[in-house]
Amino acid sequence: MNLAEMLCYADIEQLTRIADTYRCECSSHSKNDLIQSILIAVQRRDVLESRVEDMSVGDIRFLNSLLFDQRASYSLEELTARARTAEPADPGQREREEAPPPPVKNRKKSKASASIEAPPDPDSAARSAIARFKRFGWLFNGFSHQTRFLYHVPEDVRSRLKDALARQFRGKLELRGEPSVYRDERGLAVADMSQVLRFIRDNDTPLTTDSVLYKRQLQQLLDVLSVSEEIPGKSGWRFGYGRRFRDYPDRFSLLYDYGCFKGWLQEQLDRLELSEEGFAYASGEKTIDPADLYRFWLRLYKSPIPNLNILVQWISLLSAEWTTVDSVERILLPFVKEYYYDSASDVLRKRVIGNMMHLGLLRIGETESREAVIRMTPQGRQLIAGVEVGSEDHLSWIGGSFDFG
Repeated sequence: MNLAEMLCYADIEQLTRIADTYRCECSSHSKNDLIQSILIAVQRRDVLESRVEDMSVGDIRFLNSLLFDQRASYSLEELTARARTAEPADPGQREREEAPPPPVKNRKKSKASASIEAPPDPDSAARSAIARFKRFGWLFNGFSHQTRFLYHVPEDVRSRLKDALARQFRGKLELRGEPSVYRDERGLAVADMSQVLRFIRDNDTPLTTDSVLYKRQLQQLLDVLSVSEEIPGKSGWRFGYGRRFRDYPDRFSLLYDYGCFKGWLQEQLDRLELSEEGFAYASGEKTIDPADLYRFWLRLYKSPIPNLNILVQWISLLSAEWTTVDSVERILLPFVKEYYYDSASDVLRKRVIGNMMHLGLLRIGETESREAVIRMTPQGRQLIAGVEVGSEDHLSWIGGSFDFG
């Protein structure tokens, strides 16, 4: 439903609050006047852009969680969880936790002092964000008996907000001409997945007691792939980005996990073998769908990067032309959280942009002044636009096997 329809179902009290927010000059006793004034105000480009520019980082994060989600409705609990997650961490929280407690002189404390020392309630901030979005006319309760406890975003408002935020972000981009050198890996991930299956079919591949390929066989397999990678060393922590991420190089571990998830690769007690379907894909009787591999990556990496789909969507919108990675990072870094050993910059550059290149979604180049630049491929834009992954749709591995979360 669009904004005009939702305004018709809203009660006059909510209409009055929205009209007051936009400083509409109209009669508060006429529902028709309120609706017309609100529509005129919200549909003005400058009004909406001004509202977006004045938003806090937490509100923009909350808004981002709604812009690329095609769901028709949200429960209050889900909206509260999203708004709570979107709030930036309190920079003084760690200092307060690590600081020694002050000496106790008097155990009796007044209610005023107790309230001052009490930490802020995250649910209170989340509810405030939801209330603000309702006042802006961006969230509405359902109008039927079945949907009255659900919240809806008007479709036309969602589209306008996305455009307004995109214009704001594009104003911060640094565009460049086509670089003389760039990497384009379109089709290579799917081709290498087939190559992995053929290697397992044609070679003896024993496994260690931890069900990991021996280094000799692993190196032989890596040597026949299109993209060169080194076997991870023993130093440093590697976890969180897949079932075999700790044992294998980044790109290969994604392909390996995908083959196991599809059931093509089967880890027996002492060796790696192909299933019957794996033989069919290795021989070329069946072809691998690039969209399915992309969808698998989104699900697999969604646990360490909860807003991965949002980041991919923004990179797709911001990289229609050659643009510097630094400027994209400056725009999107406030929406990226560090993950254990990975800084926020590592998460964005290595785990998101790097894998988008490996999947053929974008090209990465370097200018003459050695600036890293990226641009979406036509196939990448089509793939991202045509693949939908739900907010709760992710993969985890339990007992050595994959499970949908």
